[in-house]
Amino acid sequence: MKEEPIVNRVARSPLVSIDLQEFYPEGECVWLDIAPQLFQGMVLREKDFREYVKSEDWSRYEGKNVAVGCSTDAIVPVWAYMLLATSLAPYARYVTYGTLEDLQRELWQQQIDTITPQAYQDKKVVVKGCGEKPIPEYAFTLLAARLQPYVSSLMYGEPCSTVPIYKRKK
Repeated sequence: MKEEPIVNRVARSPLVSIDLQEFYPEGECVWLDIAPQLFQGMVLREKDFREYVKSEDWSRYEGKNVAVGCSTDAIVPVWAYMLLATSLAPYARYVTYGTLEDLQRELWQQQIDTITPQAYQDKKVVVKGCGEKPIPEYAFTLLAARLQPYVSSLMYGEPCSTVPIYKRKK
């Protein structure tokens, strides 16, 4: 009796796999809180703030992704955040206004935007679900929204065990 060769059906399948770990944003993420620069914790005084900006060693933010914001309910003029952004720009990898969560969302959005969805036109795509790095749920949501108009089907998991997410109607 002749033995049938072992065939790796997953390797031969038409599925295309995407691993979001390959798009993990680079650089450390830090939050720059300007609350310590407020007079009596409530008011931003222009002269004092400008002195802080001038004397700060911005090079310590070299290569980092920075979110600037204020942890108190103080009213901070927009120009203050603009001044911080222009001071950080020569050093930081990326600067935005908001929280660390806001920063992460923006970085993931940028990464997802680098994906050319037309490359997945009419393909069956599996988005890998497990990996070494934690991927936020919103990254999967952003990816699904980006790919859905192009793919014939979208699945989550591993090629050998997927959860159907979307299938284009014929």
